[in-house]
Amino acid sequence: MATTSEQVRAWTGPALLSYGFRPFFLGAGAWAAFAMGAWIAVITGQLDLPTAFDPVSWHAHEFLFGYLSAALAGFLLTAVPNWTGRLPIVGWPLAGLFGVWLLGRAAVLVSATLPPLAVAAADLSLPLVLGAFLLREIVVGRNWHNLVVLALLAVFTLGNAVFHWEAARGEVAAQGIGLRIGLGAGLMMVAVIGGRIIPSFTRNWLVRQPQGHARLPVAPMQRFDKAALLLLLLALLAWVALPDARLTAALLALAGVAHLARLARWSGDRTFAEPLLLVLHAAYLFLPLGALAMAAAILVPDLLGPAVAQHLWMAGAIGMMTLAVMTRATLGHTGRGLTAGRGTTLVYLALGTAVVARLAAGLWPASASPLLEVSGLAWIGAFGGFVALYGPLLTRPKSVR
Repeated sequence: MATTSEQVRAWTGPALLSYGFRPFFLGAGAWAAFAMGAWIAVITGQLDLPTAFDPVSWHAHEFLFGYLSAALAGFLLTAVPNWTGRLPIVGWPLAGLFGVWLLGRAAVLVSATLPPLAVAAADLSLPLVLGAFLLREIVVGRNWHNLVVLALLAVFTLGNAVFHWEAARGEVAAQGIGLRIGLGAGLMMVAVIGGRIIPSFTRNWLVRQPQGHARLPVAPMQRFDKAALLLLLLALLAWVALPDARLTAALLALAGVAHLARLARWSGDRTFAEPLLLVLHAAYLFLPLGALAMAAAILVPDLLGPAVAQHLWMAGAIGMMTLAVMTRATLGHTGRGLTAGRGTTLVYLALGTAVVARLAAGLWPASASPLLEVSGLAWIGAFGGFVALYGPLLTRPKSVR
């Protein structure tokens, strides 16, 4: 049987279709920039989208379920063959999968002209196919410890289905349970997968530095990590079911503190010399900050609205973590050095600016309009910058060093 590298080398078509991360990371970055540009045009009255979703629900859906599904597909189609030792999907089957994702984006965009069931079917096709692929690889490769990733993908897909159901009923789905289910699943993916890769990547880098062994990250998935993950799961379940309850606020606050402590065990303060690593720690930081902000929004709603807290989770934890993983994976799998150049660092700073400006807009409503503009433009700059910088790497053959 051919190895993964032999299977990739055997493909003689476009380099874009030689590995799962290539089309999906490029598509994710382009869609994140386009959808934000469209959202700005909608809220300023310059564009009326032919979608059956209300504008806020379209905006929320196309980041959480549109953008994130592409980022997840790129990550899983690349990581799973490494986890299981089995062959990746390349070539025209990969092009077909990417086409399914594009079909979903188009169907939601023009959903006012289509039956709701057809829109949902088109949009749910990619995560369902991706889940079937992941299940097959786990079973055949006996890679049982990654069943948790499959379970989270299934919950994420359920959230998307519920979101479509709520939108079809004429509800504001952006405020519904479907979004909370999907966001909760996305945050657990950040916690589980981030908890594997961040300490590992940090340790690998630190041991190569002068005085690298002075203080290394604590090994992941020890008893404290498992307790912190369980606490976050309980807090998110409570938030999905009872988003306004004081018990939910208490659990979110406890989870926030636990994951601040978890992050502190990974020696992130020693990574300032390498933005490619530092950004992973910064992205994870938004997970507990979002939990604490959501707890505050429940307890003191006049101080901080839940939409602000959700943006810390969606744009901060999920947006920044996926951007960090996409840049790192692209560099590594295209034969480049694992270090962030000036352009990549500016992309990270732009996304950080977008998140901070969105938070500030919620804290200071009098200045919300210019701050929201800054946030939207910085977001477009971050993901547009990713496409400009990494598009050539994603569409050209791997560099041989």
